[in-house]
Amino acid sequence: MMSQTRRRFLTTMSMAGAAGLAQPPQLQAAEGALETTTVRLAKFPGICLAPQFIAEQLLRAEGFTDIRYVDPSQVGTVYAVASGQVDIDSNTPWTLVRAIDTREPITVLAGVMVGCYELFAKEGVRSIADLKGRSVGVEAAGPTRMGFPFLLAANVGLDPDNDIRWVTNPDAKPLELFVQGKIDAFLAFPPEPQELRARKAGRVIFSTAADLPWSQYFCCMLAGNQDYVRNYPVATKRVVRAILKATDLCASEPARAAQQLVEVGLASRYDYALQTISELPYDKWREYEPEDTIRFYALRLHETGFVKSSPQKIITEGTDWRFVNELKRELKA
Repeated sequence: MMSQTRRRFLTTMSMAGAAGLAQPPQLQAAEGALETTTVRLAKFPGICLAPQFIAEQLLRAEGFTDIRYVDPSQVGTVYAVASGQVDIDSNTPWTLVRAIDTREPITVLAGVMVGCYELFAKEGVRSIADLKGRSVGVEAAGPTRMGFPFLLAANVGLDPDNDIRWVTNPDAKPLELFVQGKIDAFLAFPPEPQELRARKAGRVIFSTAADLPWSQYFCCMLAGNQDYVRNYPVATKRVVRAILKATDLCASEPARAAQQLVEVGLASRYDYALQTISELPYDKWREYEPEDTIRFYALRLHETGFVKSSPQKIITEGTDWRFVNELKRELKA
């Protein structure tokens, strides 16, 4: 579990108080008692996942006393949730859809944020279609990082397996290869976009935060282990509430959120963390419908042959929107 300091405690609680995020005791009482005071969240080094990591004291305010951040690096976060190593986690919709399609026991609960992936390319590469026959770097080969560029390539008619040479070995340092001009493009995830801009390497040809239709859908969603959601509905709602409150904090007070990330060790540079949180749209969870996101990605993945299930089957078997719908009413801005 991440260590707590008195300074971190006071900072987080002052953030919550300043934003008017304290939960009225009568609402908690109406929900009923917590079925468990334990929640395990995945520990993943991504700045854009800030809400999950600055929510710790908000979770304590919800009644959780045993909050654990688990390192699921050996199996990937979606499979850590499915196996029960992690109770609730943030992940990408394309990863979640593919997991539901293979009957992993996960339940998608809410949308959190939009954006964060950016595709950088060297001169002469103007679009995703131009990547045919070229090399593209990605810092990891897992389903979350590779699933999206595969989908992008297939969406413009490319064969992801044969038309693009993927450079994914971390020992090869794909980002450095791109900076040195040795590969043609690089799919960046915070803080990589901030570093590439600082080093004036390449230019952005695609952004999930800016380019339609992708910018109209969540790129980060909350999902829980099916047994946890089924057996602990009160706890599930309170976890979702704490993380969505933390999402509001990222939107309203990015400087404090960035400082929290540095203090818990999820960001090494405050300037990159602040830039990331300031630029990403953390204010969309009330506006966008999470079911639209799952339907959109499930349809794209089904059309390109990456999943067998229909979008409606994915939604029916792997989602539960009752918690976020209640919270949209409760947490009106």
